[in-house]
Amino acid sequence: MKRCEMRRSPDLIVITGPTAVGKTATAVELAKQLDTEVISADSMQVYKFLTIGTAKPTPEELCGVPYRLIDFVDPNYQYNLGDFVAQASQHIDRLRQRGKLPILCGGTCMYIKGLLHGIFDVPSRSEEVRQRLARRCELEGLPSLYDELRRIDPHAKHIKPNDRQRIIRALEVYYVTGKPISVLQTQFHSQPRYSAATFILSLERKELYERINRRVDKMIANGLIDEVRAYIAAGFSRENPAFRALGYTEIAAFLDGKVTLETALDEMKKKTRHFAKRQLTWFRSMRDAKWINVADATPSQVVQEILRELT
Repeated sequence: MKRCEMRRSPDLIVITGPTAVGKTATAVELAKQLDTEVISADSMQVYKFLTIGTAKPTPEELCGVPYRLIDFVDPNYQYNLGDFVAQASQHIDRLRQRGKLPILCGGTCMYIKGLLHGIFDVPSRSEEVRQRLARRCELEGLPSLYDELRRIDPHAKHIKPNDRQRIIRALEVYYVTGKPISVLQTQFHSQPRYSAATFILSLERKELYERINRRVDKMIANGLIDEVRAYIAAGFSRENPAFRALGYTEIAAFLDGKVTLETALDEMKKKTRHFAKRQLTWFRSMRDAKWINVADATPSQVVQEILRELT
């Protein structure tokens, strides 16, 4: 397919927006138009074995478009911002060297910001420190480590009391670098690493929430319960980072007989709506982005608006 000509030449295009707004379909259609590839900016789609609940695009939805950084990380690995920035940068540089315009698509706002503006580059990993913290967790209990984290880093409010992986990771960062993780995560560069044309897809709140509810119902119809059942039966831990994706703990609670399916779905929908609200708060801080209301618009129509902005 012939690549569209553009007057402006950004380093990459960013397609973002709240969950369920239609980012993937738009990015795939745009990639077809520009004869390029899509790089995912989704912190949960990186994990293997959990597909339906993370809304990974199917081969049919991709229509042959290469879609990078999905379905390649083991569920027990704590994939992080540094991993993403390093790997996404490699794909961007590779595509640009081939004369192609990369498309970044996803709603993990920290990933997008870290990629565009850079992150702290001090060494922050230590297997010895991590193992020591894991042993302490077994002996003292997770609440003890969480209390320690709250004293060390009171601004790390995004880390929940039962999130073992992130608590240990945050303490590891502190003991390796001497700085709280919340401080390091805000040490972005003032000058952007890439020139990006950023587009935020949006909907009125009521319609967005209706889409979220329909998406959850569709996930159930597509086999989400069986996916969670198979994950547990395979022996994967429920404490793995992958299992933090929206919906999995709620479906697991249903499978355990702790709640009804209706209650699990209601909770899943509620948490997803709250997540969308947090995303929108992030997006409002992206000053140079172009907002596109996608109500009643097909992916092709949204792509045409994006191309008009670029040419």
